[in-house]
Amino acid sequence: MSFDISFFIEDNVAHPFPENEADFIKWLSNVAKEENKSISTLNYIFCSDDYLLDINIKYLGHDYYTDIITFPYKEGDELESDLYISLDRVKENAHDFMVTFDNELKRVMVHGLLHLMGYGDKSPDQSKIMREKEEHYIERFESFLKSQI
Repeated sequence: MSFDISFFIEDNVAHPFPENEADFIKWLSNVAKEENKSISTLNYIFCSDDYLLDINIKYLGHDYYTDIITFPYKEGDELESDLYISLDRVKENAHDFMVTFDNELKRVMVHGLLHLMGYGDKSPDQSKIMREKEEHYIERFESFLKSQI
């Protein structure tokens, strides 16, 4: 299984974990493995609210802020996608939900990955499963890293 996961910065935001990219790659790779999926290419693009709002309007016709937009290029068991994340929204959500920025960033990152794997969040039942999966994988972040040593 090949894991091509990259991180990019747009619109003058600061990289949220410049020293820990390898840790996040290991974590996301293990999430995919645990869900019996493989990653062809995932590009996480960190940006501002305004940058993501422009994408939301231009490509989805939605005139509102959001924390993540995914553009899947492959469906099925092999994942390929661009995932745009507003760091402004992550920061505000972390404050609103009274969690750390790091925790909320992990939640949003794995949320997008879970969507690519077919998990939804439109119904109450889907949302419950999505939240349980998010919490499970956030808690597993450190153990994924230790298992790779």
